[in-house]
Amino acid sequence: MPKYWLIKSEPDVFSIDDLSNAEKKTTYWDGVRNYLARNYMRDEMKIGDKVLYYHSNCDPMGVAGVCEVVKESYPDFSAFDPKDTHYDPKSKKDNPTWYMIDVKFVEKFKNIVQLSDIKNNPKLSEMKLIQRGNRLSVMPITKTEFDEIHKMGKNS
Repeated sequence: MPKYWLIKSEPDVFSIDDLSNAEKKTTYWDGVRNYLARNYMRDEMKIGDKVLYYHSNCDPMGVAGVCEVVKESYPDFSAFDPKDTHYDPKSKKDNPTWYMIDVKFVEKFKNIVQLSDIKNNPKLSEMKLIQRGNRLSVMPITKTEFDEIHKMGKNS
């Protein structure tokens, strides 16, 4: 059984369109520098898991589409590169701190499922995304939450 996730990216950094246009519609998901988000990627995200792709820090913010995990965790090489914005001098190749996964584009919604619509949907009232103080860039969601947002995205 697949698990369900939500990942966030600022669209001016890497959008759902960038993923759709990537070679083989696939990319590595690097640069996560929160330990809980890292643990989700390293320990729990598996090939075939379904992922909502969320555009953050933009107007409007919301879920732009769907992707899926196509490669399980491996060391995040951006942590080892001093020229990379995600460089971490404490992370070592023989003992990496940070990990990444690969995701593949599945679909883009015609219209973004806006954060305000997610907040106003009673079926999504327990979703981690809308809980106060939750700013994780990678978070688990339930199948029910995935299905509801997917339905909202298909009907928009």
